[in-house]
Amino acid sequence: MIGHYIIMSSSYSIGTRIALHYLLDDSSTLKLNRIVPIILKECGRDVSISSHFIETDDKSFQSVVDKDYFFRDVKVIDSLEEFIKLINIDRELIGLDVAKYILCRCKCTHLKLEKLVYMCYAEYLCKYNKKLYEDYIYAYKYGPVVKTVYEKYKKYGYKEIERDDETIDASDVFEMPARSRILFAKDGTYKIYSIDSTINKYGGYTSSQLVDLTHKYNSPWSVSGSGTLNNKIIDDEVILKYHCNEI
Repeated sequence: MIGHYIIMSSSYSIGTRIALHYLLDDSSTLKLNRIVPIILKECGRDVSISSHFIETDDKSFQSVVDKDYFFRDVKVIDSLEEFIKLINIDRELIGLDVAKYILCRCKCTHLKLEKLVYMCYAEYLCKYNKKLYEDYIYAYKYGPVVKTVYEKYKKYGYKEIERDDETIDASDVFEMPARSRILFAKDGTYKIYSIDSTINKYGGYTSSQLVDLTHKYNSPWSVSGSGTLNNKIIDDEVILKYHCNEI
């Protein structure tokens, strides 16, 4: 029998589970014991990985799949360096990740979604002094905006955003992939807790009520040009100082 040592994780950027595949023998045991600590060091100790051992009659990964369908549709990565690179790509969130999760939790128009994506960012930033996602926040005419979210969902105008292939349903079946994506990120447990808290707090507001909050006097939006200065970036320092005025 041939022993197979498999280290697995998920790659949301390529849309599948990924794995490192090693054949076990006496000379490889010491080397393999060092791999997981390297991954944890490079990707963070809270990264989601799993290790598996399986025996087959063949050296190929296909023999592993044939023996256990759990490994079906797993992409084997050629090197530890590439495996770490793929994981780290997904350790940072973007605004669209948060938008997709929000749409699983509550029904939104485009305007309401933009406000909730911003409020999630502001609440997390003010609580932990860290970015929730990597996008810049801009001061558009009708309030704070993440450009990627704006471009994806602007076609809906004032209509409620409909479910498409990537989102959006209130059921757990559709919510879990979006939630797992956030949990996979750095500090994912803190991020999902903060996002859920923000949705629970503001998800029942109408678009107009959320606009009233973000347009308050001395809100981050209002002190950043109120959408009149070529959609100026709302800096984190401004959000930290003035977000308290729009709660």
